Amino acid sequence: MKAGRRALVMDDIGRRITSRALVAGDKVPSIRSCAARLGISPSTVVEAYDLLVADGVIEARRGAGFFVADKPQPFAVAETGPQLEREVDPLWVARQSIDTGEEKQKPGCGWLPADWMPVSSLRKAMRSMSSARIDLLTNYGSAKGETGLRRFLSRRLHDQGLAADPDQVLLTGSGSQALDLVCRMLLKPGDTVLVDDPCYFNFQALLRAHQVAIKSVPYTALGPDLAKFEAALTEHRPRLYLTNSALHNPTGATMSAPTAHRLLTLAEIHDLVIVEDDIFSDFEPDVSPRLASLDGLERVLRVGSFSKTLSASFRCGYITARPDWIEALTDLQVATNFSGPSPMVASLLYSVLTDGGYRKHLDALKTRLVACRGDAIKRLGELGFSPWIEPRGGFLLWCELPGQHDATELARAALQQGLVLAPGNVFSVTQNMGSFMRFNVSQMRDPGCYETLDRLLTGTLNT
Repeated sequence: MKAGRRALVMDDIGRRITSRALVAGDKVPSIRSCAARLGISPSTVVEAYDLLVADGVIEARRGAGFFVADKPQPFAVAETGPQLEREVDPLWVARQSIDTGEEKQKPGCGWLPADWMPVSSLRKAMRSMSSARIDLLTNYGSAKGETGLRRFLSRRLHDQGLAADPDQVLLTGSGSQALDLVCRMLLKPGDTVLVDDPCYFNFQALLRAHQVAIKSVPYTALGPDLAKFEAALTEHRPRLYLTNSALHNPTGATMSAPTAHRLLTLAEIHDLVIVEDDIFSDFEPDVSPRLASLDGLERVLRVGSFSKTLSASFRCGYITARPDWIEALTDLQVATNFSGPSPMVASLLYSVLTDGGYRKHLDALKTRLVACRGDAIKRLGELGFSPWIEPRGGFLLWCELPGQHDATELARAALQQGLVLAPGNVFSVTQNMGSFMRFNVSQMRDPGCYETLDRLLTGTLNT
């Protein structure tokens, strides 16, 4: 019993150190304060601290107390922020989604089925790599990435109303790496970042890795709640706002033009930088208002990738920003990755994007998703699920559960039946989305998915 209480103290101090809440030289909580907070005796805390001293984790200074030892300590992202149930912990959910084998159904994942991707075009481009010039096969990529792909992206952005020269486009190893580079450039530990509630769960995981404070604003069908957004800017003075403008993840909503204009006005008043993750833009039936386009890249950066429409295996992302920020981001990429993304990958993607078939591929995807979305709304509705909105495109559907069902409990039970779901609270900083679930309509073609959900909701799995 006493050993368990000692372990409680040691785990508490260990988490504070691995999450960087305490760093080398910091004073650890006094024996009395630690005992009071954990509800154990001071003598037990003394014994635990002595064990930590013996392990070299902390050191005792006569007359001054205990301090974190001046030695390298591993950083554990999982120990930052609130300790959540694993079904709603962003890191665990991300790992569960990508590590689970194909034998399990994944209506909670965030990508299209493999057989929906342009595999023939990808194979053709791969075959052409066998006769590519030798430097493409053997050398590092350039610091900003393959020129042809940057020019393609520049033309594409112009068509969407955003004037950005190729030199204002930086290719990165992935969309996630693009966000990481932006965070490295603009944030320091202790800064505050604003996100939507709900928001893409890996935004939270990434920001935790950068040791910043995460605050959230309720998201509506037209964008963030502007009154609460303004209040959050005044109260928390965030450095950054991270969002999806179009086909928002997880809700599928699209920001309205009035909301976008007012948001940019508030950003100017409060000196706020905005990062616009535009990864779902190619699924839109037509282009909606974009913060980067309206702002002209003055205080908005746009990031994206082709992992949702072409391939998650050929990793390549991009950042579009004003010239001075692109230069700083390029230096960061060289410092952390030595070069831009693999020139083979960038060239392969450029080939697929420009071979004449990409637009047809997108049109086919959009048509297919309209049918899948209608079918999913109908079938889920028969089970009592209510769509928050009907998205204008994409594959995400944000639904409220029937009755008093809890999404986390449903996800936990579903996993035991080989069904990977995405419960609402994994997307919520405030943990106020327990009655919601995000579904991927493209991953719900098997009627068995709905049959399992029905049995889980009615409690008839074992009958």
